Amino acid sequence: MLDLKFIREHPGEVRRAAEVKGIALDVTELLQLDRELLELKARVEAMQAERNQNAKLVPKAAPDERPLLIQKGKDLGESLKALEPELRAHEDALKQLLLQVPQIPHPSVPVGRDDSENVELRREGAPTQFGFPPKDHVALLELHGWADPERVARVSGSRSYLLKGEAARLELAIIAFALDVLTERGFEMLSTTALVRPETFVASGHFPGGEDQVYKLEGLDLMLAGTAEVPINSLYAGEILPEDVLPLRYAGYSSAFRSEAGSAGRDVRGLIRVHEFKKVEQYVLMQADEAAALDMFAAMLENAETLLKLLELPYRVVQNCTGDMGAGKVLMYDIEAWVPSEGLYRETHSCSYLGDWQARRTGLRYKGSDGKVHFMHTLNNTGIATPRILVPFLENHQMENGQIRVPAALRGYLGGREVLGKAQPV
Repeated sequence: MLDLKFIREHPGEVRRAAEVKGIALDVTELLQLDRELLELKARVEAMQAERNQNAKLVPKAAPDERPLLIQKGKDLGESLKALEPELRAHEDALKQLLLQVPQIPHPSVPVGRDDSENVELRREGAPTQFGFPPKDHVALLELHGWADPERVARVSGSRSYLLKGEAARLELAIIAFALDVLTERGFEMLSTTALVRPETFVASGHFPGGEDQVYKLEGLDLMLAGTAEVPINSLYAGEILPEDVLPLRYAGYSSAFRSEAGSAGRDVRGLIRVHEFKKVEQYVLMQADEAAALDMFAAMLENAETLLKLLELPYRVVQNCTGDMGAGKVLMYDIEAWVPSEGLYRETHSCSYLGDWQARRTGLRYKGSDGKVHFMHTLNNTGIATPRILVPFLENHQMENGQIRVPAALRGYLGGREVLGKAQPV
């Protein structure tokens, strides 16, 4: 959500943002509703003032004038009551349009339709080379008996996963490793629930528009979040915090759920696209200072890159184009790790800066040193998400004998193991 005053003064910028982000928003309709609402409110205020003035005249009026004044007051009251539905309808319609208004992208963002037009910024580490025919992650899991896709599918349906033995321990080790790295860098660890109320999705900007991606609990006013960003964003909803507590930097760990609607037939094999997963999310609430926020964006991106470097995974950083960055983003970069079996990079992290777009929807405010109340700025980035990260991890670290090499940074989380799995005949 943008400041309505900004929309009034910069309609061209808002139209352009909607156009390049592929959002069907009628800015003319929004501004017309705004004008009509202002006129309605002016009429209501004038009638209320007239009624109040009339009420003051009643006690002083002559006996023969008093009934007319009383009747006038009743008539004004009825007229005001008759305007209430129209006023509420305009307010609701304007609110729904305001929820669709996109954030203005940073000038550096490339204009494009979808992820095919994202721009590669750089690559870190060369794609892994093997002196033997490498296996994909599904074959490696099967080789060591680390997964049971058929049985878990009978229990939980398609796109579910179950890890066994050392693979299950590896998943926990990577999560603990990521949390340690982030807490060492000043992020406070949060263990959050995935159960949230529908209004938290509106506050975070996932609604309207993303309803088909979310699981709803029938009979309850609760849904399952696909990232800890959703509950963390609403923790301070409606509060006014002192500026000296900012920035608030969180590493939120939670289960995550996504219906993956619209992705039928895509990435159905293995661990790439599952309905339930585990995720560590970086989330920051900070002062309304774009320069400082861009520095924070760079720091959060560096955190994610450090995790991949310590896990010894080749990756690249891409800048998301306007059509692939979402309505609320000012700036967005993806990090994609190399997947040898596919010969391509796959997204493992998304780093986003949203300005005050989420804060205005949520009511995230602070009292500045200037004595004024301001909306915060918010940022988020993946810390680590499993089991997706296991795909490049298993494939890049496989050895000819089928074992999986453990990077030095992760060995302390796996009892000192340098390899996982039993050696197979070469």
